[in-house]
Parts: sequence; C-alpha cells; structure tokens
Amino acid sequence: MLAVEDVLVSEDLLESHFSCDLNACKGACCWEGDWGAPLEDEELPILKSIVSKLKPYLPERSNRYLENHEAHHFFDQPGFNGTPLHEDGACVYLTTDELGIHRCGIELAHQQGAIDFIKPVSCHLYPVRIVDLKVGYALNYDRWHICSAACSNGSKLQIRLFKFVKVGLVRKFGLPFYQKLKDIASDLRH
Repeated sequence: MLAVEDVLVSEDLLESHFSCDLNACKGACCWEGDWGAPLEDEELPILKSIVSKLKPYLPERSNRYLENHEAHHFFDQPGFNGTPLHEDGACVYLTTDELGIHRCGIELAHQQGAIDFIKPVSCHLYPVRIVDLKVGYALNYDRWHICSAACSNGSKLQIRLFKFVKVGLVRKFGLPFYQKLKDIASDLRH
C-alpha cells in the first residue's frame, strides 16, 4: 500500500491493466453479485430525489420496484447502503440495450441531460473499492472473474487501472490527488 494524502492505495491500481470490454462481459458487474453497489451517505437523498426522472430510462420491472420500495437498500452483511437489487441479483437501476449490453440507467439519464447526478461513485470507480478508515480511505482492486476480459483488454491497450478510473478518482478525491497518484506510478516504472 502507498500513502497518497490521507488515502492508502493498493499498488495493484498502479500496476494492473484494466479497460472494460462490454462486448465480452455485457455489463455483468451490474447484474451479478450478492449486494448492490455501495452508496455514500450523501448519495441517498440524491437517489430519492431523482427516481421520478429515471422512469423513462428504466425497465418496467424497475419502475414497479421503485414505486413500492426505497431508492436504496441497507445490506446488513457487509453493512452498507447500496443500490437495491431485483430477486435475480440485477441492480434496480440496470437497463439493457438492443445488443444485450447492460448499462446504468442513472448514467444514461445523465448523458441525456435529464439529471445532474452521474451515477454512484462506487460504480464510477469499479473495480476499485473504497474502504472508509474513519481517518482516511483505502483503495483496493476488487478482482472478479467476470472482469477477465477487461484485464485482457487493458493489457492489450496498455491502460493501467488507475487511469481507467481517472474520472471517478478525480470526482471523489480531486485532480491534485490523481496527479500525485500518476506521478507515483511514473516513478515506480523508472
């Protein structure tokens, strides 16, 4: 682990290659797993406030779910608020395009100008996971077999994981943090 400001960063973020290949995985991280995407406390009221604006971007079953449930869910194990899931494990905010690729309905609504919120920061950073240490954070690479095509694609394109999640890192920690991380990565390769 490397210290960058008050954030501990796994060296995996600097050394591993990663670049999503949606044609291969079809967005499996949005419909596989046991828990929804972790949500930050400040994201909870945002999700609640935008649910009605998301309706045109979500499938009917998700709209039905959101009419009868909260816009977020508390998962006792591992103890965080997250995006709610359907019974089959798919994120309630999941949408599927004509090619069968699963995408975030929140992000789609943002791209089309319906809302200002991009998507949960944990989704923006995936496969990087944030651990709140109460005196700072730790950033870890969440390795998952469904992302094997992304690892191969990142190697082929020579994209390091921290560069792949640059926008999410800048959103969460700021551009100066990202620049320090980039400088450290450059020093490690020399």
